[in-house]
This record gives sequence, C-alpha cells and structure tokens, in this order.
Amino acid sequence: MAATRDRIGLIMQLRRRGISDTRVLRAMELVPRDLFVDPAFADEAYSDTALPIDCGQTISQPYVVAYMTERLAVEPNHKVLEIGTGSGYQAAVLSHLCRRVYTVERYRELQKIANDRLAELGIANVTTIIGDGRLGWPPQAPFDRIIVTAASEEPPDTLIEQLKVGGRMIVPLGPTRETQFLTQLDKHDDGIEQTELLPVRFVPLVKGRVKRR
Repeated sequence: MAATRDRIGLIMQLRRRGISDTRVLRAMELVPRDLFVDPAFADEAYSDTALPIDCGQTISQPYVVAYMTERLAVEPNHKVLEIGTGSGYQAAVLSHLCRRVYTVERYRELQKIANDRLAELGIANVTTIIGDGRLGWPPQAPFDRIIVTAASEEPPDTLIEQLKVGGRMIVPLGPTRETQFLTQLDKHDDGIEQTELLPVRFVPLVKGRVKRR
C-alpha cells in the first residue's frame, strides 16, 4: 500500500515538473520502480533521484526517464532501440508505449537481473542483448526511435545510421560528466536536426569488450 501511495506521489510530482503526456505518465505509474532498485535503497525507490545499481551504474532519476521518454515521442507501432539496459527500468516504461523494445547492455550481470525483473512483470515485448552499445543492433535496424542512457562526446554515427528517416534519437552529449546536454536528434532526408534539451549527468558510453561482471 505504501509503495502504491509513493508511486502516485511520484506521478503527481512529475506532473508538477511539466511532464504532460498522459501515456508516459501512465507507463511510469504502471512500472514499480521499487522492483528495479537495490534493496538497500528501497526507501528511496520513489524519490526523484538517481540511485546506484550493480557494476558501478545507476538507475536514472524518474524525472529524467519521464522527460526522455516524452521527448522520444513513441508511438504504439514503433520499434525502439535502447542503449544501456541497466536495471531494465527504462525498457519497462517503454514496453507500455511501443510495439517492441530492443536493448543493449554491456554487463552480463545487469542483463540477467534486468531480464529477471522484466519476466517477473510479465513484460514480453522487450529483448536484450549483450554487446557494445556504440554498435547498436544492426540485424534489427532500422529503428523508429533510439534512446541512449549513457553519454557520448559526439552524436554516434553508427546509431544514426540505424535510425529511420523521420526517426528520433535522444542521447546525452558532452566531453565529461560535468558537461553534458540531453540532445534530440531528428533524422531527415537532408540530414540531422540537433536540439539541445537540458543539462544532465550520465555515465559515459564506452566501447570495447563486454564485461562479464
């Protein structure tokens, strides 16, 4: 009962902060964030703050999740690529908004935990893979939408190639954790339209070998 009350309180707070898309708010309400946080932080599950998870990663602040999702403008028939599965929370939110979510995670431990949580919730339209997020998921491309939950210094060319014309990517861009902007990339026939949205702090999008932790 307390978790339900806290969840409703979070939705009200998101509304006050300007999240107005009713589909996004409903998706946030449907996903129990307490299932995705470390038990040590269970009391903070519905606070509007980022929290640490395994492998030195974080579960994003609910407002940032809601804002990124709202800006992504997902439609029910869309196929979405997520880079950085993490806890699985963002993928779970997206699962209520689109046809299919494909999500890439670098850490095997995180992928397993996320899969277990998604299965527990009966979410069947999310598929995860272990890999280098910078490479995307070529066999499933092109995607209607791409969301990146780690920061890149420059717009990632490989991911842009996997985005449909008319598609949209939301990605944090910046050289350091102290200098990043959440950025919207819209792909048109004649190129990419880039829009800075708000300052953020994400872990870096790294390339290289998959981690077995």
